[in-house]
Amino acid sequence: MLKRRSVVLGLGSGIGAVSFMLGLGAWRTHSSQPVVNATRPVPIGRMGWSLIDHHGQPVQPDDWSGRPIMVFFGFTWCPEVCPTTLSDISGWLEELGPEAEHLVVALVSVDPERDTPEVLADYLSYFDPRIIGLTGSAEQISKAAADFRVFYRKVPLDDGDYTMDHSAGVFLFHPNGHFVSTIDFHEDRRFAVPKIRRALKPVEERSTCPCPAVFYLSPLPL
Repeated sequence: MLKRRSVVLGLGSGIGAVSFMLGLGAWRTHSSQPVVNATRPVPIGRMGWSLIDHHGQPVQPDDWSGRPIMVFFGFTWCPEVCPTTLSDISGWLEELGPEAEHLVVALVSVDPERDTPEVLADYLSYFDPRIIGLTGSAEQISKAAADFRVFYRKVPLDDGDYTMDHSAGVFLFHPNGHFVSTIDFHEDRRFAVPKIRRALKPVEERSTCPCPAVFYLSPLPL
């Protein structure tokens, strides 16, 4: 616990270089070769996962019906990408103020073995209180990741412990449940906040792009 807290409190130091991604955002992988993937997340209304929030309450996609949504996959022992992203999210929410009143903001754990609701609650206490943590069994996390088209895997370490490789983008959905955009890891606030505002706007106010969603899977240091 102390190790994880020291990571959270030390967000300002040691941020690594970030690879630029197109369309759906950054993915974490140990592979040295970029991988192209054009698959969008499933619309929220067609997702079938069921998870537990950091208060111990069940959460399903239907619970988010009619609300704009921001989702990030990560884990509490993540030494850089996750605390940095959650810190960024907290800053975006602060800037948006009342505009984000109905926005659902969720961290889905890719490490259910360690991330219990109690652990998530302690971890998220360092960030904006509107962020909820979601966890579940390994099978439940796998289902959620499949619906969001998220990659993750357990990576053994030399000391016998392990870390997790995982997608590093923040997913945005419109209140109608359809995918809007992804915010890349450590994306500049000048670009991130307008993307969120797009997800908050009624459909008729948003411009659409017929372009296919393409992005690269490229190594990012945790």
